[in-house]
Formats: sequence, structure tokens, C-alpha cells
Amino acid sequence: MALRRSKFPRDAVHHPLFARVYARLSVAADLRGGVAAYREELLAGLSGRVIEIGAGNGLNFAHYPSAVSEVVAIEPERSLRRLAAQAALDADVPVDVVPGAAEALPVKGEAYDAAVVSLVLCSVRNLPRALAEISRVLRPGGELRFFEHGIGESRSLVVTQRALDRTVWPLLFGGCHTARDPLAAIAAAGFGIERHRRLSVPKKGLRLPSSPCVLGVARKPGTF
Repeated sequence: MALRRSKFPRDAVHHPLFARVYARLSVAADLRGGVAAYREELLAGLSGRVIEIGAGNGLNFAHYPSAVSEVVAIEPERSLRRLAAQAALDADVPVDVVPGAAEALPVKGEAYDAAVVSLVLCSVRNLPRALAEISRVLRPGGELRFFEHGIGESRSLVVTQRALDRTVWPLLFGGCHTARDPLAAIAAAGFGIERHRRLSVPKKGLRLPSSPCVLGVARKPGTF
């Protein structure tokens, strides 16, 4: 693994209470909310060296296909990183869990065939900078796989999301913002959007401010 010195401390994010809650809710969402199927779709067809940014408690690891030769999983929160390291032991592909922040990835440039972001762009401190870092570490023509929640399609929901983002939501949910537009941000960072589809999590039942999601593939310009 090609590492470089990070400008951020090893624990750039520290939300121990949220981490415990997230670890439980994310497993429930996988089992009962249909998220496991979205993870499978997100990672299908990947190969070569992959960097995953914001790996959380490592729920993606079980879904990486065998053609992936290595996963470097970046997780800034200590408690979640510990859980991710445990999940890595059961993965069918080699997974190395390391500390780091999305805005200063601790790896060398143009070292990876693909990058994965999964429900993480909502909480990075500087979204344009994080996407610029992802572009830096991807080889020309490399893929960005994304599964993110973001801004709603109805005016009433957007008004609610923006009000929550200015008040309680980031405090309660580890810095999460509901009204970010991940698709627009990815395109603004210079990636070409190859395909995407919008969905709701959960599929049925109560819609939350974080329910609108987008899943897709983008590509860094250039060729291998």
C-alpha cells in the first residue's frame, strides 16, 4: 500500500456515541431496509486496487467481488475503525483499514483503479476538497462508485432538510448534512457521470430527511 503523511491527526473525527448508534442502525438498515442489496449493486464488477473512503463499520467488505486485489479502507472515527478492522478479517478480499480523513487521504496519487464512497459525502467537512482528493488518488480513467443520500426532489422536503442542517441534524448524526447534492458535487469535481439512479431508503414506510439517495458510477477523465 502506497501511504503518504496526512495533514490530519489519526483520529480526525471523534463521535463515539454516534458511532455506537450508527453501528446498530446500519446493520438493521442492511437487514431490514434493503441497504445490503444496494451495497451489492454498488460494488458489482469492481476489480484491481480499490480505496474506500469512510468505511464506517465495514459493511461493504462482504460485498467486494473476488476480482478486487486489495481494498484500502479509510475510516477517521476510532470506534468505527475498530469495527471495520474486525469486519476485514472475514472479507473474501484483502482489506487494510487505516485512519485518515477524506480531505487528506494518506495514500499516493494515481494509485487506485476505483474509489468507493458509501453514505459518507454527507458528513465530510469539505466536500469539494474530499472529491479533489479522490480524483488525485485515482488513476486516469478510474471509477468512482457512489451510494449517497442527499437533497430531496420536492420543495417542502428541501426546506425541511436545509432547516435541519442549520440546526440539530449535524449535531445528532455525526456531522451529517441532508441537503447536499452529491451528484452535482461529483460532476463539479470533474468526474463524468456514467450512470445513476435515484432511490429511497427505506423503500417503504416513513420517509426521513435522509431517505433520498442516489447510486451510480462516475469516472475520472483519461485512460489507463
